Amino acid sequence: MEGAERLIPKGFPKLKNDTFLRAARGEDTEYTPVWCMRQAGRYLPEFRETRASQDFFATCQTPKLCCELTLQPLRRFPLDAAIIFSDILVVPQALGMEVVMVPGKGPIFTEPLKEVEDLLKLRQKVDVTAELGYVFQAITLTRHSLEGKVPLIGFSGAPWTLMSYMIEGGGSTTMAKAKSWLYCHPEASHRLLRLLADVITDYLVGQVAAGAQALQLFESHAGHLGPELFQDFALPYIRDIAQTVKSKLKEEALPLVPMIIFAKDAHYALRDLAHAGYEVVGLDWTIRPQEARAQIGKDVTLQGNLDPCALYAPKEKIGELVKKMLESFGTQRYIANLGHGLYPDMNPEHVGAFVEAVHAHSRHINKHS
Repeated sequence: MEGAERLIPKGFPKLKNDTFLRAARGEDTEYTPVWCMRQAGRYLPEFRETRASQDFFATCQTPKLCCELTLQPLRRFPLDAAIIFSDILVVPQALGMEVVMVPGKGPIFTEPLKEVEDLLKLRQKVDVTAELGYVFQAITLTRHSLEGKVPLIGFSGAPWTLMSYMIEGGGSTTMAKAKSWLYCHPEASHRLLRLLADVITDYLVGQVAAGAQALQLFESHAGHLGPELFQDFALPYIRDIAQTVKSKLKEEALPLVPMIIFAKDAHYALRDLAHAGYEVVGLDWTIRPQEARAQIGKDVTLQGNLDPCALYAPKEKIGELVKKMLESFGTQRYIANLGHGLYPDMNPEHVGAFVEAVHAHSRHINKHS
């Protein structure tokens, strides 16, 4: 998409708290910034109330509702970043696939990809402004509504994760159907992954043009791939997205925002991810911070990685776990988060205890170091 075709919003409020962005870029911070994956979620009563009468994807397509849902956790907790309320599956929808959110089951594709020939049903050229403009509108509206309080993160699913949903037709414990494509139809798999990577790249650039101040790429299903499949079918596209997004941002004179890669359960690929072109590598809770730092090195910021279930613990215990996590990661070149998203049955007060513990303990450590 040519830069001249894009309406670039101007006049955003001045950013008051840039701690998250400074940590992402490896600059020193007075305390460790913190945000939570799925911080705009069903654990909040106000979220459930706002969403009560609305279909999930209809909500995603309504900028005012996305803005409201994004802002809700910021009203409760002193978080250091907001992440736009949306869903990774809007990209397959932009390619022409129908996805519905079934209560109690999750996302379901009405016609998943079954045969290689099904790739012909997908849009081969996607105008992201036409298909996903509602996300851009939500980002612009939210950026203004934040009034500079904290930065706004945009995001997308990564190609392999989206491909797996498109073939499985929903969630899966094995991803056997999608993985069989990698073994039986490698060329078709690469065609699909290339198509997804191209759309994702334009989508992420469009989010920055709309006002996103950082980007996260979710490779949520990395754990289903071993080292070889990840090297062949995930990593090249993860790298390419970072390189091409940054190149297009330069071409369009847009801000070079920090990028985060979160590849869940990809312990085997941390060294590769450290050199994939992202300023931040997100970690799930199954890796020790010291091991991650040893593999990734000191030139990349780490993000994570408290076990989400730790938030079921008493508040005092949450504080102890946060202190241990901060001591393990160190307070610099680090963004505190969970190792995955918040669960719907979590107590908002315990989320608040987590956020406050990160701020308090990191300030204490910095003061006495």
